[in-house]
Amino acid sequence: MEEIQSQSDNYRSSSSSASSPSSRVPSSNFFYLRKPGSLRQPISFEDSPDWEDTDIEVRVEEGGDSINAATTPASPSLSKLNSGSLPSPPLPEGAVVVRKIAGASVVWKDLTVTIKGKRKYSDKVVKSSNGYALPGTMTVIMGPAKSGKSTLLRALAGRLHDSSKMYGEVFVNGARSHFPYGSYGFVERETTLIGSLTVREFLYYSALLQLPGFFCQKKSVVEDAILAMSLGDFANKLIGGHCYMKGLLYGERRRVSIARELVMRPRILFIDEPLYHLDSVSALLMMVTLKKLASTGCTLIFTIYQSSTEVFGLFDRICLLSNGNTLFFGETLACLQHFANAGFPCPIMQSPSDHFLRAINTEFDRIIAMCKNWQDEHGDLSSVNMDTAVAIRTLEATYKSSADAAAVETMILKLTEKEGPSLKSKGKASNATRIAVLTWRSLLIMSREWKYYWLRLILYMLLTLCIGTVFSGLGHSLSSVVTRVAAIFVFVSFTSLLSIAGVPAQMKEIKIYACEESNRHSGALVFLLGQLFSSIPFLFLISISSSLVFYFLIGLRDEFSLLMYFVLNFFMCLLVNEGLILVVASIWQNIFWSILTLVSIHVVMMLSAGYFRIRNALPGPVWMYPVSYIAFHTYSIQGLLENEYTRTSFAVGQVRTISGYQALRSAYDISPNSNSKWENLLVLFLMAVGYRILVFVLLQFCVRKNLSARRFFRCNWDTNNP
Repeated sequence: MEEIQSQSDNYRSSSSSASSPSSRVPSSNFFYLRKPGSLRQPISFEDSPDWEDTDIEVRVEEGGDSINAATTPASPSLSKLNSGSLPSPPLPEGAVVVRKIAGASVVWKDLTVTIKGKRKYSDKVVKSSNGYALPGTMTVIMGPAKSGKSTLLRALAGRLHDSSKMYGEVFVNGARSHFPYGSYGFVERETTLIGSLTVREFLYYSALLQLPGFFCQKKSVVEDAILAMSLGDFANKLIGGHCYMKGLLYGERRRVSIARELVMRPRILFIDEPLYHLDSVSALLMMVTLKKLASTGCTLIFTIYQSSTEVFGLFDRICLLSNGNTLFFGETLACLQHFANAGFPCPIMQSPSDHFLRAINTEFDRIIAMCKNWQDEHGDLSSVNMDTAVAIRTLEATYKSSADAAAVETMILKLTEKEGPSLKSKGKASNATRIAVLTWRSLLIMSREWKYYWLRLILYMLLTLCIGTVFSGLGHSLSSVVTRVAAIFVFVSFTSLLSIAGVPAQMKEIKIYACEESNRHSGALVFLLGQLFSSIPFLFLISISSSLVFYFLIGLRDEFSLLMYFVLNFFMCLLVNEGLILVVASIWQNIFWSILTLVSIHVVMMLSAGYFRIRNALPGPVWMYPVSYIAFHTYSIQGLLENEYTRTSFAVGQVRTISGYQALRSAYDISPNSNSKWENLLVLFLMAVGYRILVFVLLQFCVRKNLSARRFFRCNWDTNNP
C-alpha cells in the first residue's frame, strides 16, 4: 500500500491543473449537447424499474424538433447535471409517430470468461464482472486493447466462440438469459455490406429475409430504420465501398449496418465499436443518432476504445475494464469522481476517455521507458512517470470498497428479485420466401457488378475466339481427328481454368452469408439454393455464347441436336467449376490461397484427363485411380468427342471405312455405346450436386465457426487495431 500511495501522490502532484477538489470533476460544459427539453433521463442507482410500467410512449409532434417520452422522472442526483434533450434529425413534415416500446433490462453477475492458452499470464479474459443496462439508456464498455471489451459484449449476447467458457449469470428482465429470435440485435465491428445496392434496397431485402408477413408491411419498417439512423439523405444512394464504386463514407456505412438490425425492432442492441475508424464529426453524429434511438426505449450496450469529450458526455453508464478486471461501473460523472478519489483527477483540458486510458493502458509503460532519459525543452513529458500496474491496482481497490460498487450490487439485487415480462420471438420468414429473396437479390447484384459474370463473359468470348481461330478450317477428314481432339481438350481445359476469375465474387458471397447467418437472417441451404438459381442464367449465357463461337469456327458437325448437347455439356462443366470454387473458397476463406489451390487442382485434372496419355495407359495407383475419375475434364471431353464421332465413319482408301470410334482409339479413349455421352453428362450433373452438398457441409460446420473465431480473436488480441 505504501507503493500505491506514493505512486498516487506522485501522479496527483504532477497534475497541477487539477490540484483543487473542485477541478477534479469536470464542469457541465462537457455535456453541452444536453439542451433543455424533456428527453428521457438515465435511470440512477436508486431507481428500480417497475415491470408493470415499462411501456414507454413516444410521440413526435407535428412540426416538433425533439422526441418527448413519457417516463418515470429521473433521479434528482442526475437531473441537476443531465437535464436536457438532444436535437433530433429532421422528420418529414406532418409526421406523427406513436409507438409503445417495452423495455428490457440486462444484468450480469460475477461474469467470468476463460479462453485456454490465449493469454500468457491468465486464461481469464473477463474476471468477475458485475453490471447492468436499463431501457432507454446507453451503457458503454470501455478499456484499452486486450482488456476484454468485445468478449464481455459477446458473453452478454450469447455469442461467445466454442473455445471459450462463461461462468456467472446473465439476466434479461429478471430472468436468466434467453434471447428469442428478433428480440435483440448484434452489430459486428466489421460487417459485410452489398455495395451494388442502395441503402433502401439493402434494408428492404434484409427485412424480407428476417420478417414474416406481406411485402407492403415491411416498407414501413425499413423507412423507420432509415429515419432512426438519420439515413434519409442517402436512402437512394449506392452503398459502394469498391475502388470503382465509391458510394457511402465509412460512418454512413456503419449506420447502415446498425439499421439492418433495427429492421427487427429489437429491444436490446449490442454494438461492437460503433466508432471504429470514424473521425470526430462522424463519431459525434453516430452517438447523437444512437442517443435518439435509446430515447425510444431500446437498451443499447456497446464497446468503445476512445471518445471525444462531447461523445463521452452522451453516455449514461460506463463499464471500465483493464486486463479483464472491472475498474468501475456506474454513471459517467461518477467515474470521473472515482478517478479523482483514487488520486488520478482528470485535468481540465483533457478528454475523460483519454485520461482513463492514460491511467490504465499498460502500453504507456513502453513510452515511459523510451522517455525516461529524455524530455523536451518545455518539460511536457515530465508528468509521464506513473506505473500503470500500480494505477490499475489502486483504481480496482478503490472501486471495490466504494459506494458505487455497493450501489451496483443493490441494483442487481432489485433487478433480479422479480421476473419481468419475458421476451417473445417475432417469427421468421419462410425458407421458400428467403430462397426467392436471395435469388432475386443475387440476380440484381450480378447484373450490376461487372466482376461477377460480365467480365468473365468477355474473357470467355475472347478465349474461345482465340481457340477457334487457331484451330479453324480443320475439315472432316481422318487426318483432322487428332487436331480436333486437341481443340476440344484446349477448349474445356482453358475455359475451366478461366473460371477461377470468379473466386473474388464467390468469396464475397460467402462473407455475406456468414454475416447474415450469424444473426440468423439466412441459412446454408437457403444461401446455396439462392446462389445456384441466380447464377444459372449467367452461366447459361456464357455457355451458349462461347459454344456457338467455338462450334462454328472449328466446324463441328452441323446438327442442331449435337449443338445443343455441346452447349449442355459445357453448361454442366461450368456448374461443376462453380461448385469446386465454392468448396475451395469455403475451406481457405482467402483469395490468394483459394486461387493457388484451384490452379493446382486444375493442372492435375488436365494431366489425368486422358489427352497427354490415354486413360487406360495412365499409372494405376494415383493417376488413373482416383485422379482421372475425379477430374471432370475426363467426362466433359469424352462426352463431347462421343457427341462428335459416334455414328460416323471415315473412308480409308476406296473400299474400306472405319468408324469414328476406331479413328479415335489411338488419340482418346471413348466408348462405342451411343448412349455413353449421356452417361458422361449425368456424371457431370452428379458432380455438380456433390460439390454443392460438400459446400453445404462446409458452410454448416466450418465457415461460420472459422469466421466467428477469426472475428472473436481479432477483436480481443489485435493490438494494432484496438
